[in-house]
Amino acid sequence: MEMKKMYAVLLCAEDPEYVKKVHGGYFQVFKRLLGDEGEEDSNGDHEVWDSFKALAGELPKGDDEIAKYDGFVITGSSQDAHSDDLWVRELIHLLKKLNSMKKKVLGICFGHQILCRALGGKTGRGKKGWDLGVTTINLSTKYISSQTSLNTPPSLAVMECHRDEVRELPPMAEVVAWSEKTQVEMFKYGEHMMGIQGHPEYTKDIVLHLIDRLLQSNLIQAWQAEAAKLKLEAREPNQEAWKKLCKGFLKG
Repeated sequence: MEMKKMYAVLLCAEDPEYVKKVHGGYFQVFKRLLGDEGEEDSNGDHEVWDSFKALAGELPKGDDEIAKYDGFVITGSSQDAHSDDLWVRELIHLLKKLNSMKKKVLGICFGHQILCRALGGKTGRGKKGWDLGVTTINLSTKYISSQTSLNTPPSLAVMECHRDEVRELPPMAEVVAWSEKTQVEMFKYGEHMMGIQGHPEYTKDIVLHLIDRLLQSNLIQAWQAEAAKLKLEAREPNQEAWKKLCKGFLKG
């Protein structure tokens, strides 16, 4: 009998009440992006998805538990990837171990930044400030040519909600996408690790909710919130293309 594939989502943020109520929490949001719901074998789902609250110091422990998983996903966070909080240091330690074991790892937003740091790169505040709303990113021709089966277009629209960025790539990593505001929108490290600065998993209502929270917390000004909402109204992210791209990497 074929073994079920197992994946772990390392949750680096608390679920806002809105996301819990409307979407079932960030774990469910990621499962909708990456899981193969509806495809069942005789024993039920052919995939198993587990979650760990990395923000609370909960991580898979020991080589045996880590070895169970075929891939890992690191979520976004309101925390800084360049901080020295204990949970951040513990996550970095795990990511170094996953790299040594050549485990598939997909990092999103904060996850993209912390993956960069764990591999020897540098992160920090974005030089051009917040990026909020829908942004167009440009993919490298080398990356596109390596993904012929996915028919990935040369540019993709993605939701963004960040003020930090990758400042310096890890040694041997390569930039595979960039935007007008952010030099490293995506990077790959070997064939087993990839970071994405944007949020392929987000829906527009989640981003609108986050913009309102940032405004209420005085982290952005009213004009920034208004500009971000206009960007959201003006165009749609390429969510189906992102779904194919992310699943193609994690499960390829």
